[in-house]
Amino acid sequence: MGARDRSNRRKRRVQVTVEPAIINAVSKMPECPELHLASVYINARCAGRRFTGAVEKSEVNKNAEVPFSCPEYTISAVSRGKELKVILTPLSGRHHVTHIVFRFGMSGSITMKNVNEMPKHAHLRFYTKDVPRQVLCFVDPRRFGSWHVNGSWQPERGPCVIQEYEQFRENVLKNLSDKVFDKPICEALLNQKYFNGIGNYLRSEILFRSQTPPFMQARPVLEAVKHMDESNDLPLRKKVKIKKESPDILELCSLLPKEVVNLGGKGYEPGQSNDYSILLNWARCYFVPGMKSLKDHNGRTVWFQGDPGPLAPKGTKGGKPLKRKKVKKTKSKARAVKKEENDEQIESKVVKSSARKRVMKSIKVEEEDGIKIEKPHRTKRTSQGVGNKKTSRRGSAPKTSSQPQNIKATVQTSKVPRAVKAKTPQRKTAIPTRESSRIRTLRKSGGRAAESTTD
Repeated sequence: MGARDRSNRRKRRVQVTVEPAIINAVSKMPECPELHLASVYINARCAGRRFTGAVEKSEVNKNAEVPFSCPEYTISAVSRGKELKVILTPLSGRHHVTHIVFRFGMSGSITMKNVNEMPKHAHLRFYTKDVPRQVLCFVDPRRFGSWHVNGSWQPERGPCVIQEYEQFRENVLKNLSDKVFDKPICEALLNQKYFNGIGNYLRSEILFRSQTPPFMQARPVLEAVKHMDESNDLPLRKKVKIKKESPDILELCSLLPKEVVNLGGKGYEPGQSNDYSILLNWARCYFVPGMKSLKDHNGRTVWFQGDPGPLAPKGTKGGKPLKRKKVKKTKSKARAVKKEENDEQIESKVVKSSARKRVMKSIKVEEEDGIKIEKPHRTKRTSQGVGNKKTSRRGSAPKTSSQPQNIKATVQTSKVPRAVKAKTPQRKTAIPTRESSRIRTLRKSGGRAAESTTD
């Protein structure tokens, strides 16, 4: 295999390991472009279609039921920031217009499928009257999304960065004394009171393209923008030209979401189900290899390049750059090797323990002339009888009586401590080899040798 083939294989592995992580990160946080694309999708797919029946809710979802049922109605939608309003308009005068305000949460989306192809996590469903019947679904696998029947836009949310740019800019620059702007600029950009629609991947791209460190205080950054507006006395045409060439951070808050909307994709284009490749190619900073990342004080990861800024969390060292490593394969191999080593260690431990048990529990018995002799264990014994026997090996042989039957009885019923008898009732005391030869001579002579020795 040549060097060129190896490099191509490495590139393929890098793409496989990096792209799914980006897809998961982007798809789990619908932001202003995603909500706007959802409204465009609904208006395009529902144009000229008639819906019928009741709005159906899944049994699993804990949101409120939608008390709407009509023989014939139409559907349209409009978005504002991170909210989507779906309007149900009856075609007969008996029913009233009803609207539902959606907030997508972590994984919400809108799709339209045939009835027999309805998605698994479709928690709110609107059925068409036309044949073949189709269903418009609010899909939310993680169930963080919500809806409110005849609800209104949340009052604590500011103007939309896409559709209400002038009001959005004015709302920010007039309220720079708010405590929100004491925080780092990366955290202020996620405050929906002033930046309605900006989310995690958009803030990283905005800060990167405006060359603003993420952990700079927000107030000085925005005061510089305000000062430029007040001191700039140029005509309107030149102002527009300057803004196009070098937009400030507030203009980027509107321009970048519009760029994402114009990209299409994100599952809202026909034939492009969950296609995030266009968005991945558009991103310059968010989850791009070589960029650094840090978690802010709220635990959200921000991506940047260069110095993070003076308000970075304590204990950080400028952030860790994303490296192109074969993370999955190396981890799986290491885990497999560790697992094999652990299995071998466990097996050896089991073998050793079983062998040790056999040695400790086995009793070796020798039979000599009908008398059972047991070899003593290596463990120390504290009984007095065993101590006397050990001394008898070194000294002279103990005295024997004239009756061999009594000697046999004494051998078999030797004195053993009660604790030893209770544990091993079948054991018999060990007798030295000298005493066994003495017993043999007594048996042959019938007790005569013992009488001669006593005389």
